Amino acid sequence: MRIDKFLWFARLARNRSQAQAMAEQGIMRLNGRRIDRAHSPARVGDLVTLAQGDRIRVVRILALPARRGPAPEAMACYEELALGHNPES
Repeated sequence: MRIDKFLWFARLARNRSQAQAMAEQGIMRLNGRRIDRAHSPARVGDLVTLAQGDRIRVVRILALPARRGPAPEAMACYEELALGHNPES
């Protein structure tokens, strides 16, 4: 599945054009590798790192959705990973 389509179906982007722009701007990483193409393939088990506002999100793809369904269905397709932080900073 294309990464832009996954982001839209999983409700990590408001619309498909926003998801496509996120991928093409080079601000997203797929398995640690910077991507700059919306047609980059996303697979189950991949790690997606993206910036949303002032926040960095890291999600692991658990399933590839067949449609853009309701939020609970979309959230079941990925798991949010907590970024490690330094308690002394």
